[in-house]
Amino acid sequence: MRVLLADDHALFRDGVASLLAAWGHEVVGFAADGDGAVELAEQLAPDLVLMDVRMPGGGGIDATVRLAANHPEIPIVMLTASEDEDDLFTAIKAGARGYLLKDLEAPQLRAMLEAVERGEVAISPVTAARILTEVARPTTRTAGAGSGGVAPEPDRLTEREVEVLRLVVAGLRNKEIAADLGISENTTKFHLRNILEKLHAGSRTEVAARAVREGLVPDR
Repeated sequence: MRVLLADDHALFRDGVASLLAAWGHEVVGFAADGDGAVELAEQLAPDLVLMDVRMPGGGGIDATVRLAANHPEIPIVMLTASEDEDDLFTAIKAGARGYLLKDLEAPQLRAMLEAVERGEVAISPVTAARILTEVARPTTRTAGAGSGGVAPEPDRLTEREVEVLRLVVAGLRNKEIAADLGISENTTKFHLRNILEKLHAGSRTEVAARAVREGLVPDR
C-alpha cells in the first residue's frame, strides 16, 4: 500500500515510516502541514493518507474536508493525539475513513491498516463505542408549527460550529469567517451546512435569527 504521512513532528513521521516499511508498505511522501498534505495527495494519488489533526496550514481536518470533496477515492485516516470529541466527529463527518490515537500499539496500527486495505474503516473499539454513544444520544423532536406544535429542538453544536455561528450572527461572510478562524472557505461551508442541518434552518439569515432568539451563541 502506498502511504502519505502528514504530521508536523518529524521524529514521529520517521518512526511510523519505519514501521510501514517493515510491514511491506511504501511511504511515498511526507507532509508537515495541512496544505502540504493536500498538495502531495493530489500529486501522488496515494492508497492512504495518515493525517494528524493538529497541524499548521489549516490542520488535518481542513485538509480532510478538501481532499474528501475533490478526491473521495483517496482514503484518509486520522492518526492523532487528540481525544477531543469535536475533532473525532468533525473528522468523520468530513470524510475520514478512520480515527486512531497515537498511543495505540504497533500491532493494532498494523491491523487497522489491513482493515483499510480491505475497504473497512480504521476505528478502535473505544472510539467506535464513543461514536455509538453519540449516535444513540436521544434528541427531542416535537411536531412542527404547521401541526400546532413547536419547532424541533436543535441538535448539539460543536465548539467550532458555535464559533462559526457566532460570526454568521455578526454578519461575516464565508471568506471572512474562514480568515477569522484560520480555516479554509470550504471548511467554513462544511461547518455552516452542519449548523443549518442541526438547527433545521433553510438559510444563514434564518439560522442567525434563531441563534439570536434562542441565545445559542455567547455574547463577546
